[in-house]
Amino acid sequence: MKTMELVFLLIFFPFTLSVKHSLKFFFTTSSGAKNFPDFVVVMLIDEVPTGYYDSISKIPEAKQDWSQKMLEDDPQHLEWYTQKCLSTQYSYKAHIDILKQQLNQTEGVHIFQRMDGCEWDDETGKVNGFIQFGYDGEDFLAFDLKTLTWIAPKPQAIITKHKRDRDRAHNERWNYYLTQGCPELLKTYLDYGKSSLLRTDLPSVFLLQKTPSFPVSCFATGFYPDRADMFWRKDGEELHEERGEILPNHDGSFQMSVDLNVSSVSPDDWKKYECVFQLSGLKDDIITKLDKAMIRTNWEILTDMTIPIIAMVALAVILIAAAGFMFYKKKKAPDNSTELSEQLNPEA
Repeated sequence: MKTMELVFLLIFFPFTLSVKHSLKFFFTTSSGAKNFPDFVVVMLIDEVPTGYYDSISKIPEAKQDWSQKMLEDDPQHLEWYTQKCLSTQYSYKAHIDILKQQLNQTEGVHIFQRMDGCEWDDETGKVNGFIQFGYDGEDFLAFDLKTLTWIAPKPQAIITKHKRDRDRAHNERWNYYLTQGCPELLKTYLDYGKSSLLRTDLPSVFLLQKTPSFPVSCFATGFYPDRADMFWRKDGEELHEERGEILPNHDGSFQMSVDLNVSSVSPDDWKKYECVFQLSGLKDDIITKLDKAMIRTNWEILTDMTIPIIAMVALAVILIAAAGFMFYKKKKAPDNSTELSEQLNPEA
C-alpha cells in the first residue's frame, strides 16, 4: 500500500523547504486508471504520511502509532475524517466527469486533485492556509485567503471561479477552517507525535570525491527533520554552489549534499574552505573543514585494491598452471590407472 500512496502523492504540487509545521490533505480522483482506486486521500504532518483512505476499503487508516492513538482517543475526529473522505469522493467523481465533458475528453487516464491544509510557525505563531486544485498535472484553481476569492490560471476554470466567488458563505467557511480549525488540528497531531515529529537527529557528514578531477562533495546523512541547509564558504563568506535536493533515507531520516569545484583551488587555499550544515532547531552549525586527508574517494579504493588484485591474479595463474600439470600427468599415466583408481576408491 505504501507504493500506491507514493503514486498518488501529487503529480504537480511541489514541496518547499520551510521552517513551519504543516498539515496537508491530498485528494486524488482518477478516471481510466487501471489497478488503482479511483479515489485516494493521504494526510501528512510535516511531510510524514499520517492517514490514508481509498475508495476500495472506505476505511481511514492511521499510518503512525501516534496518529492511531489520537483516533482511539477522539472518536469524533475519526468520524469527521471519514465523512470528509466520503463526501469528497462522490462530489469529485462528478467534478471529473464535468471537466471531461468541457474538454471533450472521452478516453485516457485523467486525474483531478486537491491539496488543502495549513502551516504554523511555533516560534512566531504565524498561520497560513492554502487550498489548490489541479487537473491532469496542471494547476486549475487556487484560493486567495487575503481576498477570499479564487484564482483561475486556466481558461477552463473561469466558470468555476465565478461560481465559487459568488458563494461568500462557503468562502468564509474555508477561511475559518484554514486559519483556525486546521492549525488547531495540526497542534493536536504534533502533541501526539512530538516524540517523532519534534525530534532532532544530527547528521553524519563526509567529504566525498570520485576521482581527483571531480568536485568534492560535502555529504550529510541521517538528519531529521528535513528543514536543513548546507553550503560551502570561503574565509567566512558563503559560496553559491549548486545544492542537491533533500532526499529521504529508508529509516525516515534525510540526506543532502553540496559540491565544491576544487580544480582551481590552490593547495595553500584549501584551509580557507569549509562546509556548513544547518538544521532547524539546532543552535550551532556543523562545520567540516576542506581537508585532503578527510576525503573519501573511489580513486583510493582502487589504489588499495591494486595489491589484492595482483595477488588474486597470481593465485589464478598458479591454479591454472597446477590444473594444466594435473591434466598432463593424467595423459601420461600408465595403463593400470583404472586399477589404481579402484584401489583408492574401494566402494567404486
